[in-house]
Amino acid sequence: MKLFDELKWRGLIKDMTSPEIEEKINNGGMTFYIGTDPTGDSLHLGHLSSFLISKRLKDGGHHPLLLIGGATGRIGDPKPNAEREMKSIEEIEHNIQGLTKQVEELFGFEVVNNYDWTKDLTVIDFFRDYGKYININYMLDKDIIRRRMDSGITYAEFSYMLLQAMDFYHLYVTKNCTMQVAGSDQWGNITAGVDLIRKKLGKEAYAFTMPLVTDKSGNKFGKSEGNALWLDRKKTSPYTLYQFLLNVEDEMVIDYLKIFTFLSKEEIEALSADHAQNPHLRHAHKALAKEVVTFLHGEDGYSEALKITETLFGGDIRDLSVDELKDGLKDAPHTAITSGMNICDVLVSCGACKSKREARDLIGGNSIAVNGEKISDINMSVDVKDAIGGELCIIKKGRKNWFVCEF
Repeated sequence: MKLFDELKWRGLIKDMTSPEIEEKINNGGMTFYIGTDPTGDSLHLGHLSSFLISKRLKDGGHHPLLLIGGATGRIGDPKPNAEREMKSIEEIEHNIQGLTKQVEELFGFEVVNNYDWTKDLTVIDFFRDYGKYININYMLDKDIIRRRMDSGITYAEFSYMLLQAMDFYHLYVTKNCTMQVAGSDQWGNITAGVDLIRKKLGKEAYAFTMPLVTDKSGNKFGKSEGNALWLDRKKTSPYTLYQFLLNVEDEMVIDYLKIFTFLSKEEIEALSADHAQNPHLRHAHKALAKEVVTFLHGEDGYSEALKITETLFGGDIRDLSVDELKDGLKDAPHTAITSGMNICDVLVSCGACKSKREARDLIGGNSIAVNGEKISDINMSVDVKDAIGGELCIIKKGRKNWFVCEF
């Protein structure tokens, strides 16, 4: 399968500025760029699809540039419904360093920073050399700008499109960068760059967008209870990422396999057939979680995630370290207790039971485990000497209700 056909099959191409892009993608040899503003010091799962597209293009013989918006990040890309909060210069610089290191290590892309060619540009030169080439009606016709006109948009945000167009022009001239790749919400910004190059240089540049990755309800993919899932393992552990991917919606898992993995068409179609016949076995989900976690965190990260998962769902929790338990049970209720407390008091204190009577009934019914062992003595004491790692007492109620007690 040719590269363009594969990208289409994976659902990775939405809009193109020219039908010539198909041939150019298949032929290789283009320098292209993707951009991100330094809103955080790590990429998150929502970024991953576009970076994987760039890796696919790189593997197909193209040269990727990652543009980090040291300049545009000082303003902020207009949001559909509100102005972005401006970040401090110190935070922006910190984020640039984090993103640069992460992208170079994960993907091996060349990194450029648009602050380098913007910082010495005067306002007059900006208006004269760039502003005069972009018609105001053209800008007003862009979707994001139109949607913000009723609620109001600042001049700084309105100018963001010009800055991004200038980036494309600069990279075209200095790096022979002839194509830009972005999410579909950037269509207005990237076509402004194509238009600027055509007007200033009389030459053709190219761009295509990819659909934004969402769940079946249209919400952005990669959000867990409102929080981003980061590619930095210090911010989102391999286990947390593994669990998120293991539990994506059944209706979406095959699409995500196409977008987020390098499994072949044949492998994904086999998983799709298996998923249709045996969805309860979750082979497609397990493949998705394995491929993504291994790509980002290596075999060690995948093994760590699998060990925690399998232990919590049927193993001996004493095989896990304190850090692994804290990672695997970070969403469970946490309670501070003192050594020597009666088990019934502990169960009430941590929220496992509403009353001592309920605690006694559950213990009598063989429904409570302490540190992996079922208990039957309602008079037992919970002592720090028996704690895991000298600090944790793990309560399990029934089959899947966990409570973490810390001394």
